[in-house]
Amino acid sequence: MKVIVGLGNPGREYEQTRHNVGWWLVDHLARHWHFDPWRKDGDAVTTQGSVGGKKVKLVKPQTFMNLSGAALRPYLKREGWKAADDLMVIVDEVAVPAGEYRLRAAGSPGGHNGLKSVEAHLKSPAYPRLRIGIKPVDERRQIGDLADFVLHTMPRDERELVEALYPRMITALELWIADGTEKAVSTLGR
Repeated sequence: MKVIVGLGNPGREYEQTRHNVGWWLVDHLARHWHFDPWRKDGDAVTTQGSVGGKKVKLVKPQTFMNLSGAALRPYLKREGWKAADDLMVIVDEVAVPAGEYRLRAAGSPGGHNGLKSVEAHLKSPAYPRLRIGIKPVDERRQIGDLADFVLHTMPRDERELVEALYPRMITALELWIADGTEKAVSTLGR
């Protein structure tokens, strides 16, 4: 089973914030792939279905960002399941401009508390991640305090840039599901 985890924060006050772009994409994936309704599943809400004949589960941790890795516990116990092959983490990235993304097979958390939590639970940085850019494209918009920035509502023009990436990111994820991380990164990793 392939597991795609979108990182974000629970609660209405966080729904439109930059930190929740991972949730935005997995919500879109669930609609696009016509998956089952979301349901409570341990420390997360999940939905599942089939993509290209392969079983896929979408996961939205219901802990706050810095505890996101806890939602991975059930998968770590599955025989034959390997994070390096079967996990994709979708997360916001302040170093990448809105309207761009980066797909990587592994890497450092880069100061991102959600990725730090995932890595702590996996005990390894070897898992694929899709980083969605949230850096303002308008240089007059200042980031300032990082915590305030990521927990602030994304302006409409920047959100439209993120949403415009959905078709390309869906293609990258479908390629990852079908042919693995190396093929997806080399073809559509940006």
